[in-house]
This record gives sequence, structure tokens and C-alpha cells, in this order.
Amino acid sequence: MTLTPDQARERAADTDWAALAAELDVHGSAPTGPLLTPAECRDLAALYEKPELFRTTVDMARHRFGSGEYRYFTHELPAAVSALRAALYPRLLPVARDWAARLGRPAPWPDSLQDWLAACHAAGQDRSAQILLRYGEGDWNALHRDVFGAMLFPLQVVVGLDAYGGDYTGGEFLMVEQRPRAQSRGTATALRQGHGLVFTTRDRPVRTRRGWSAGAMRHGVSTVRSGRRHCLGIVFHDAS
Repeated sequence: MTLTPDQARERAADTDWAALAAELDVHGSAPTGPLLTPAECRDLAALYEKPELFRTTVDMARHRFGSGEYRYFTHELPAAVSALRAALYPRLLPVARDWAARLGRPAPWPDSLQDWLAACHAAGQDRSAQILLRYGEGDWNALHRDVFGAMLFPLQVVVGLDAYGGDYTGGEFLMVEQRPRAQSRGTATALRQGHGLVFTTRDRPVRTRRGWSAGAMRHGVSTVRSGRRHCLGIVFHDAS
């Protein structure tokens, strides 16, 4: 059964977004409630075997990004991916605007996701950035940021599609904060099947004695110790 836009909005509404925003402020990442059922997760993971749904496949080892593979969907997104992206954008938009205000940055994001994507395309960022990732035993993802051009939405979401501790072990989601004049600080999160993790694309506001500054952050994945790990990456800007 395909996830409908109404179902996606109802599931997104079950998350305490005020609490999530507060946790994002502190850690740069925060979990949502359940967004997909286990059956829907399995259906999405199975799409990896349908290359016609994707515009390109990236071998991480070849590019020295780590080890494993990911595939970018075409703009003809599966219904569940499109529904989740549309349901999550308006929930994250107030956080994006609040962060921009604190950091003294422009907030170019309109109320409509489609209007924002049209602006991305007009600026030359017109390739789909929605990702399905697959990791096997020994695979990992180097710390990085998903910045594909000047048109940037400051938050994105990863959804676990397999059961941590059952389908695979290891493979925790990593975030590292580069703190000025101090050692970096890291967090590791085990993705729950069907749940999302909202995280910063590039940085987050950090209070200082002089006001607010941008705390640079990167994300990655620890080494998968056993099994196979799939996840869905939902990005709210397109790629150049």
C-alpha cells in the first residue's frame, strides 16, 4: 500500500515539533516519531534493485567517500518519498527561518516547497538529490555536508529502513561539531526503523558572549559490523 500525502501529513503531525526544534538547537539533530511502517520500509528498500528509478549510482569507495553505495532518485519520485518530503518541509520551515534570523542570514524559503524547488532550478540546481543508501558489512560513510550549490535548505532528514540490532549492527549515524578553539564533539545515533532523524545540513546557531555564531557540523555513518543497512535521505534542495 502506497503512503498517501494525507497519511504522511498525519504521521508528521504526531511528532512534537517544539521539542524537536529544541533538541536541534542543542545537538544539531533530533528524532521524529514513526513516519513509515515496517512494510513500507521494506518496500522502499526493495526499490534499490530497480535502477530505472535512479539518475545515478555512487560507489563511495571509488570517490573516497567511505565504502558502500547510494543512488539518487530521478525527479519521478516514488509516492512515499514525495509525500514525506512535502509533509516535512512545512514542519521544518519555521526552524530554518528562526536559525537564519539568529545568524543574520537571508531566509529565501517560501511557504511552498514547489516554489522553493523552482527557485533552485532557476539557479541551475535542477537535479534530484533524494537518496537511497545501502551499506553492507564493513561499509561506512565519511564525514561530509550535502551542499550542492548556493541554494541551500539548512535541514534534512534521514529515515531508517532496516531494524537496528536485527537486520544490521553498527552503522550509527554520526554528527561532529567543529568547535572554535576547542576539540570537536561527536554524537552517534542508532536509526530506528521507520523513524526519521532531522539534522543540520551545514551548521547550527551557537550562542556566544557576542551573540550567535554558526557552529559547523558534518555527518557520516560508522562502520556496519554485520548485516545490511538501508536508509532514505530526504533533502529539501536540489543539486547542480
